[in-house]
Amino acid sequence: MRAPTASRGGGPEAPGRRLPAVAEALILAAVPAALVACALLQLQQTALLTFAVAAGALALFFADFERSRPALRQVVPTAVLGALAAAGRILFAPLPDVKPVSAVCILAGAVFGRRCGFMVGALAALVSNFFFGQGPWTPWQMYAWGLVGYLAGVLADAGLLERRGVLATYGFASGLLFGLLMNTWTLAGFVQPITWPVALGVYAAALPFDLVHSAATVGFLLVIYVPWRRKLVRVREKFAL
Repeated sequence: MRAPTASRGGGPEAPGRRLPAVAEALILAAVPAALVACALLQLQQTALLTFAVAAGALALFFADFERSRPALRQVVPTAVLGALAAAGRILFAPLPDVKPVSAVCILAGAVFGRRCGFMVGALAALVSNFFFGQGPWTPWQMYAWGLVGYLAGVLADAGLLERRGVLATYGFASGLLFGLLMNTWTLAGFVQPITWPVALGVYAAALPFDLVHSAATVGFLLVIYVPWRRKLVRVREKFAL
C-alpha cells in the first residue's frame, strides 16, 4: 500500500475522509462574515449569535479531526505544541500581550500543516483559559489563534515561510489579525449603538496592545522558529507524520 504523501507545508494528512479545502475556507470565512453582518445590522443578542457561529465552526473542525481517525503519532505533535503554547501564555501572564502563542501556532502550521496549526491554536486558548478563566471570549480566542495557525500552514504550502522577511511580516500581521477579531467581537457584542466614532475609539484604544502582541510574536519567531522547526521536521520525517 502506498504511503501518504507529505504536503509542502509539513506532513501527510491523517487517514480517513476530511473536509475539502474549499469547505474549510467557507467555514472559517463564515465566522468573521457573521460578526461583520451582526455589527452592521446592529442586531440584538449579537454576542450570543456570534458565539454560536464561532462555536459551530470550531465544532466542525474538531469533528472533522476526529472523523479522520488520526493515529496516536499524528495526535501527539498537536497535543504537545498546544500544551507548549498554553504553558507559554501562562508563563508570560505578568507581561500583557507578550505571549508566544501565535508564534507556536505559526510553527505548527508551517511544519505539520494548516489543520494542525488550527488545532494547536484552538487547544492553546481552551487549555490556558482554565487558568485565565473561561467565558464567551473563549471560542473567539480559539478561533482567532486557530486561524493564525491555519493561515501559516497555507503560506507554508506555498513555500512563502521559507523567506525570513515573509515570516516576520506574517508574524507581525498575525498579532493585528488576532486583535482585529477580538476587538470586533467586543464591539459587535457589547456596544450599542455602534457608531463610527465609537468603533474608532475601541480600535484605537486596543491598538497599542495589539502592536505589542505583534512585536512579541516576531521576537518569539526569531528565537524559536529555526531551531524548533529543524527538530520538528526531523520528528515529522522520522515518524512519517
